[in-house]
Amino acid sequence: MGTENSSPETRQRAKDLAAVIGAYHVDLNMDTLVKAVSDLFSFVTGKTPKFKVHGGGRAENLALQNIQARLRMVLAYMFAQLLPWVRGREGGLLVLGSANVDESLRGYLTKYDCSSADINPIGGISKTDLKAFISYAQHAFSLPILESFITAVPTAELEPITKDYVQSDEADMGFTYDELSVFGKLRKNHKLGPWGAFEKLLHDWSDKMSPRQIATKTRNFFWYYAINRHKMTTITPAYHAEQYSPDDNRFDLRPFLYPQFSWPYKKIEETVSRIMGNSDDGKANKQE
Repeated sequence: MGTENSSPETRQRAKDLAAVIGAYHVDLNMDTLVKAVSDLFSFVTGKTPKFKVHGGGRAENLALQNIQARLRMVLAYMFAQLLPWVRGREGGLLVLGSANVDESLRGYLTKYDCSSADINPIGGISKTDLKAFISYAQHAFSLPILESFITAVPTAELEPITKDYVQSDEADMGFTYDELSVFGKLRKNHKLGPWGAFEKLLHDWSDKMSPRQIATKTRNFFWYYAINRHKMTTITPAYHAEQYSPDDNRFDLRPFLYPQFSWPYKKIEETVSRIMGNSDDGKANKQE
């Protein structure tokens, strides 16, 4: 279910994988549906939203991405219900979701979009662990085609591709998937909030980030986690392979409304200021 924003490489990978595992494959463009919804909005409001690369604002850019994702969900259920009939068979098909733990924790998914399904086989697995499993499956099941999935740059492909811009998941999120995997384990397995996570990362990441960078990552993660936690109340049921799953309904019974993290953020700022102050004092002493 591609659009004009879907790359030829992504389409080809899906087609090739289906051929290797013996699955049916349907490649379609849904640009006419996306345009119909956008045209309806323009007709009613007199306004035409634009993508960021075409001069649009943040709200316009996000809305145009979300409508693509939500239309995919509608189409997925229609095809799941009717494809057996098309092929002369009885019954229907289950719709599989594809949102992983890291995207769920960060809130990097659209509510009621193509992450909405009957079951999500990878909904309880981080991207880091998922890539490790794919690497294992590549050799264990003699599927060399999986190498192209491991090396592909993760992208939602919901924005137009230009010579100066290609959408990237990690750039959009402000985190690498490996970083999100760490935050997910600190939050669930170690039961740490902003302050506890910052203390741990101050030790673990000190060789690659400054205290200020670690503080910014920590604050940003918990801010995005808190404002997007409501999405977990409607998340698709997942197979729980690890302890860090954020599934709200059956596994991780935590609040979906959070107050401001005033105390931990204050502690983080005090600690960063103290460390940076001591660092500056040390430099001054050396210069003397």
